[in-house]
Amino acid sequence: MSKKIGLLILILMVISCLGFKTVGEATTSTLSDKQLKEQIGQMLIVGFRGTEVSEDSPIVKAIRTLNLGGVILYDYDVPSKSFPRNIINPEQTKKLIEDLQCFSLTPLLIAVDAEGGRVNRLKEEYGFPLHVPSAQEMGEKGPAETKKIALKLAGQLAELGFNVNFAPVVDVNINPDNPVIGGIERSFSSDPEKVIDHALAFIMAHHERQIITVLKHFPGHGSSQQDSHLGMVDITNTYRQEELIPYRKLISSGEIDMIMTAHIMNRNIDSEYPATLSPLFIQKILRQQLGFQGIVISDDMQMGAIEKHFGFADAIIRAINAGCDMLIISNNGTVYDETAPYRAVDIIFNAVKSGEIPIECLSDRIEELKNKTKDVTIKSDLSP
Repeated sequence: MSKKIGLLILILMVISCLGFKTVGEATTSTLSDKQLKEQIGQMLIVGFRGTEVSEDSPIVKAIRTLNLGGVILYDYDVPSKSFPRNIINPEQTKKLIEDLQCFSLTPLLIAVDAEGGRVNRLKEEYGFPLHVPSAQEMGEKGPAETKKIALKLAGQLAELGFNVNFAPVVDVNINPDNPVIGGIERSFSSDPEKVIDHALAFIMAHHERQIITVLKHFPGHGSSQQDSHLGMVDITNTYRQEELIPYRKLISSGEIDMIMTAHIMNRNIDSEYPATLSPLFIQKILRQQLGFQGIVISDDMQMGAIEKHFGFADAIIRAINAGCDMLIISNNGTVYDETAPYRAVDIIFNAVKSGEIPIECLSDRIEELKNKTKDVTIKSDLSP
């Protein structure tokens, strides 16, 4: 990297972290170590094993000790290649979520991947009554049909106790053979305007049920030829500017709660770091050019694209300094590590204390986001 680019990144890291705070907010001198660690814990969404929890469950201990911001539930445990992980059936899932919330002193974000099609943890074969077609199938019909489906989906999520759906995918289907997007029907369309129309219908339906939605995967994964779960993905020669159109127009709608970053390289923007770790992507493009003021959340920090190229500590520090408000630690990749959230909190805490992470980079947006999930009125229609 040239000295000029390196200086630009440093300036962006410092100015952009400072630029989104108000005068008088907490600094390390006004926060006790306990308060600082509690604030850091709110930045993590963590995956765990278990279909039920008790006082002695490792995830409950982590929730209480670290003040975790949230958890993510899965049906399948990737490290052991086995079922079940968290989700067995509707009754069990609802009880698990109720218990998790009861054990937490701070209301949790309870997240799930419920896009539809192949990416849906609440499958009919487990007893969940709703069939959710893939984004591609929804995109072949009108946005009104997408909203109808999404209303039922959001109703089901609310009834179970979920308050975050890691959807919709707004990747434009540039490469229909893409192994992680187009190839498994996760994109609404190759036309960015259709992506916008269907995504907005999906989002508005969820908001009617007070479910938080998450646009993914910024700045666009639709042209990629590899899977970032497995290793670094370079889109330098395949990326098209039209992949930013859904973000620009959806952000301008004022309806976007969260945006998830992609672990992808575009060397025309940042020659050294993937989007999740790059202030050029998050601060310069997403915050400054596109004007997004909501929560930026990383994709899983244990995915191959990060794990194989950056150390755990280095990646976490860079993601926060780049502009990520929250980090996902799914524990559902190549390994399962119950110490990962503890290590993450310690890494961030020590980096803040040393000045490697400016205190201003710790998010103050999370409490506001959580307030959106309060007083949910469930109006579910779970009929297929």
